[in-house]
Amino acid sequence: MTQAPAPPRAIRRQHDREIVALAVPAFGALVAEPLFVLADSAIVGHLGTAQLAGLGIASALLTTAVSVFVFLAYATTAAVARRVGAGDLTSAIRQGMDGIWLALLLGAAVVAAVLPAAPALVELFGASDTAAPYATTYLRISVAGIPAMLVVLAATGVLRGLQDTKTPLYVAVAGFVANAALNAGLVYGAGLGIAGSAWGTVIAQCGMAAAYLAVVIRGARRHGASLRPDTGGIRASAQAGVPLLVRTLSLRAILMIATAVAARLGDAEIAAHQIALSLWSLLAFALDAIAIAGQAIIGRFLGAGDARGAREACRRMVQWGIAVGLLLGLLVILARPVFLPLFTSDSGVKDAALPALLVVALSQPVSGIVFVLDGVLMGAGDGPYLAWAMVATLAVFTPVALIVPVVGGGLTALWGAMALMMTVRMLTLWLRARSGRWIVTGATR
Repeated sequence: MTQAPAPPRAIRRQHDREIVALAVPAFGALVAEPLFVLADSAIVGHLGTAQLAGLGIASALLTTAVSVFVFLAYATTAAVARRVGAGDLTSAIRQGMDGIWLALLLGAAVVAAVLPAAPALVELFGASDTAAPYATTYLRISVAGIPAMLVVLAATGVLRGLQDTKTPLYVAVAGFVANAALNAGLVYGAGLGIAGSAWGTVIAQCGMAAAYLAVVIRGARRHGASLRPDTGGIRASAQAGVPLLVRTLSLRAILMIATAVAARLGDAEIAAHQIALSLWSLLAFALDAIAIAGQAIIGRFLGAGDARGAREACRRMVQWGIAVGLLLGLLVILARPVFLPLFTSDSGVKDAALPALLVVALSQPVSGIVFVLDGVLMGAGDGPYLAWAMVATLAVFTPVALIVPVVGGGLTALWGAMALMMTVRMLTLWLRARSGRWIVTGATR
């Protein structure tokens, strides 16, 4: 006797439970990551202004270097989830190990490139004569932790692919606590100053990487997966990551262009832009958590050959993205009067930021769709399309943003260009999702 299909409401409830189970811990882990920089800033800030300025420059360089390689998490999640869906856990973990080996190789290359170039990089960022020595010291020590940071990205992707977002949350929280304690002890207790902050962060990062490796290695031994580097597998991981690297670089270019344009508008405008961008980035964490759930769930459905389940999950996650976007937008509108005084008492900055924040709020439902579909297509391994779509978005955004100061537009016009950018992204992703061309079933794409 053929079993009757589950009613639509039951299917929605099942998707909802999965989305919440994966997205909530993922959100916690995402929020814990920037707390590293906040803890460092709070501790180093009491050493002096020059030390804090040096930390700011070095942290910006390190964050940029690591964010470029975020594809290690995204590509690994999709590849592992597909194999989980196909029921081949041994192959899934083997694929994850290839991503981790790639992370180690890339980390070693970054260390070799950044270590001798540290003074020049600090100078390129325009560090003052007083801040430059501190920035160079922090950068030279902290770069030793980059391989561990990249391993954390890849291993996080492995666990997400295995439908586990709780372990990354636990590791992130433990890493934050260890980082804060080590920083305080080494900076003040051992009297190492800003060098102590750098060493504390490196030790915490290495501890996080070790924790992840212990979990992955335990899983590999349980399922008989080899831990040795495989040249073909590493090459395949790198090839899968290249389109996502192009996507990430294009997005970084958009954010850099927006900041450069805001700087041309005046001091009040660039200050207000920084406030709006900080809030926009914070809201992105909530939406990105749903996208991470999408990567894991869609990859698993496609690996299991369930195209219908993938479509239904995609549809439900888009509904979640819109709902969360509406909620976040409403919160921004209501919280604007309370939020702005936390950052500035300058009336000029407030006047510039208020309408910009309104644009941020109104664009959140669009952002919700963008983040979800981005995660869905990543989970499907549709990296090449994501790369070309982001390059096209960059091509549309750049002239619109650059014309803002020429025509006398203010910060609100610039954030209107940002909203246009997100709308273009939404259209390109929606067209792809609607076409169904992303639906390629099987253990590999």
